[in-house]
Amino acid sequence: MSRLFGTDGVRGIANKELTADLSYKLGKAGAYVLTEGTHKPKIIVGMDTRISGHMLECALVSGILSVGAEAICVGVVPTPAIAYLTRKYKADAGVVISASHNPVEYNGIKFFNKNGYKLSDDLEDKIQALIESDFKGIPVPTGKDLGRKIEEEGEAVRDYIDFTKSTIDGDLKGLKVALDCANGASSVTSLKAFEEMGAEVHVINNNPDGININHNCGSTHPEDLMKYVTENKCDLGLAFDGDADRCLAVDEKGNLVTGDFILAICGKALKSSGKLNHNTIVVTVMSNLGLDIAMKKEVIGTVKTKVGDRYVLEEMKKNGYALGGEQSGHIIFSDYNTTGDGLITGLQMAYIIKQSGKTLSELCSIMRELPQVLANAKVPNDKKDIYLNDEEIKGQIDSITEKLNGCGRVLIRPSGTEPLVRVMLEGENQKEIDVMAHGLAQLIEEKAN
Repeated sequence: MSRLFGTDGVRGIANKELTADLSYKLGKAGAYVLTEGTHKPKIIVGMDTRISGHMLECALVSGILSVGAEAICVGVVPTPAIAYLTRKYKADAGVVISASHNPVEYNGIKFFNKNGYKLSDDLEDKIQALIESDFKGIPVPTGKDLGRKIEEEGEAVRDYIDFTKSTIDGDLKGLKVALDCANGASSVTSLKAFEEMGAEVHVINNNPDGININHNCGSTHPEDLMKYVTENKCDLGLAFDGDADRCLAVDEKGNLVTGDFILAICGKALKSSGKLNHNTIVVTVMSNLGLDIAMKKEVIGTVKTKVGDRYVLEEMKKNGYALGGEQSGHIIFSDYNTTGDGLITGLQMAYIIKQSGKTLSELCSIMRELPQVLANAKVPNDKKDIYLNDEEIKGQIDSITEKLNGCGRVLIRPSGTEPLVRVMLEGENQKEIDVMAHGLAQLIEEKAN
């Protein structure tokens, strides 16, 4: 069996790749590995709004109960709520059934340890090894030793909303905020939180029917929100993805505000309040060079990681950084939660706008985004490192770097899942870098094939 776990849990097309049988096995193996030796362990279980969630939850919970663990089912909640509730309820682990920003046919299963962190590769490998061994040597509880399912939907949602509200010191009265809930897990929590903080709230795409999650809405399709904000003269728009662990913003003029701008604005605000540990933020190699330039002006350092919020979080944990994230809107405030949290991000942004007395477009002037171009080169899997060894390709990269003259960069990333090498160029002249990026991608493809 190839590795089950990807960068964000186990994902696939529900009922085809991610079957009820696999969900049962993941529940059984995950519960055993994460709670081994614990007396009557308890595991928090939540999901997003997609139709396959119910099927997978039934199977997953059956697996958890079969090894004697207790399943506390909290219903539809954002992924970051599971991380928080696992800690609050002193559970031994948490599981969320979600495929995040992906279309409805996909679903996923992601585990959190008792501290609310995503699992290490070692723990994921132990879970897979147990499944592959057909649970050899695992005891089979009977009678009173079996687990029990407990439903805590209303209380859990209330606890999470109250927690997110506690992350800002004041209220949001006087702000007019538009929310795009992606017909997903934030449809209840985000609306209630902003209303209870005193904002005038307008909401779209918050009528989940099981199949409309992420469909032409949310953070992957913010166009409707951008239009809505200007038509309704809102101060701010916030677009969540299906499981609400990411959030993008829209300014009062209808412009999209990416995760890089959010990091710049929040980084400056945290520094001003003395809450930005080491005066440093953690970003990925795909973050715009404009963010680096902006942060240098604010005397804020940037530390870069591989693409993926798990790598951002690892770096934050290792060195005690308070803020990190990605362009996509995965923003981690480590003082508050152990994973990206769209609602906390949105509340922080709204509060900064109110406290500063500035519009979001004015706050965004902290940074100028340099144009980026991404071009793909199709290459065999065994030739993905050709750009490191081929002299002609290396010469082309050096030539482009010289032309950019310190006002841009070349980034080459082999795909982890496809026979592709991704070529990204950043610079001041869009047409120029477009020609250079596609020329370099073509050269890599020709030399590799």
